[in-house]
Amino acid sequence: MKLGFEPTTEGRPTAVGSAGFAGAKSRPLRQCNLPIVKRRGSSKTALVTGASSGIGRELARLVAEDGLDLVLVARRSDRLEDLARELSVAHGVTARVLAKDLTSPSSPKEIIQELERERLDVDVLINCAGFGVYGRFWATEIERQMDVLRVNLIALTELTGCLLPDMVSRARGRILNLASTAAFQPGPYMAVYYATKAFVLSFSEAIAEELSGTGVTVTALCPGPTISEFQETAGIEDTWLFRGPLVMDARSVAKAGWAAAKRGKRVVIPGLGNKVLREIVRFSPRRLTTLVARQIQTKRGGEK
Repeated sequence: MKLGFEPTTEGRPTAVGSAGFAGAKSRPLRQCNLPIVKRRGSSKTALVTGASSGIGRELARLVAEDGLDLVLVARRSDRLEDLARELSVAHGVTARVLAKDLTSPSSPKEIIQELERERLDVDVLINCAGFGVYGRFWATEIERQMDVLRVNLIALTELTGCLLPDMVSRARGRILNLASTAAFQPGPYMAVYYATKAFVLSFSEAIAEELSGTGVTVTALCPGPTISEFQETAGIEDTWLFRGPLVMDARSVAKAGWAAAKRGKRVVIPGLGNKVLREIVRFSPRRLTTLVARQIQTKRGGEK
């Protein structure tokens, strides 16, 4: 399914740089600090946050396979530029790079300003940026926990709120928000992270209902443990959670999420085991599910 997003070369700006060809280096557009890698474009554009690694990177690849142009957002510009070159060469799409750290409160507004300067309409918004901090809440750095809120919750909400009105006015659009199976119960040792994912799920389902009949859909992607840089960043690679049978690879998770978004499905949980676990959580006492979450979040060798 291509969502009716067919590639075309009409009405698209020519490339300022030619990155990806003969080792040439991309240059910023004249009116915007978005380095561009271009071969041929489509009439639709997707913005992907967290595109430098993991599920976000795989979603960007899937979007490019369907012929959509991209705006790739993450902190690490070198990785984004490598990905932009890859997608341009492999799929002939326009891939713009916007290096932004979403822990900065000004970043979402700056992203919107760049889009306005470049006169880009976003038809697909994929909010995939996110991270967590491991440890007893009172023993972790509070500023780091606030960064989790800024990236997982505030930036997602602000970008959605800024881009959604135009989608509604055009009567078309897709939003894919990265939630998690962490949304279904509290998570001791990652209390803030789990809480942000509960917000993402609830927020996504609520606005999806508000958008009924508008031509715009919202999908919450709720993966279980997924092999990516997330567990290393959070310091949870040595927990029982990431040594169990529910672990999936980022590509499989991304495929499930993108397929669901194209169908307009509101919630998708990749993997049979994760679906079963969700049902168990639904019918279990809250105190019990919290205790189990604590146990699987415990590192080998005991609590630390």
